[in-house]
Amino acid sequence: MERLCLFCHESINGRIDKKFCSDQCRNAYNNEKNAGSENHIRRINGILRRNRKLLENISGQINKKIVSTISFTNAGFNYDYYTSTYTTKKGHVYFFCYEYGYLKLGDNKVMIVKRNDFDS
Repeated sequence: MERLCLFCHESINGRIDKKFCSDQCRNAYNNEKNAGSENHIRRINGILRRNRKLLENISGQINKKIVSTISFTNAGFNYDYYTSTYTTKKGHVYFFCYEYGYLKLGDNKVMIVKRNDFDS
């Protein structure tokens, strides 16, 4: 009985339990198989990286800066994605993208902060 590659359907030579004719076919098969679930994760990670980069660029080298929400929105910031939250004793909720975070202040302003406990 002739065995065929799971990806390109070419004939397979070698071990009896071999499923692919080459490493390229094995990689291509697995990439296709995992594409659906991985694309969702890759898309979310891209949004988180972009949010973090925007927070970093807007704040500059300052650990605490107040800016308008318009500058966030115009830059493409996505408020729906963040890595963690922190609630103060007064009930203020900070939203973080890794070490950079923001607090909504009202009057269309946000305060950007940087957590220093991420530094090594």
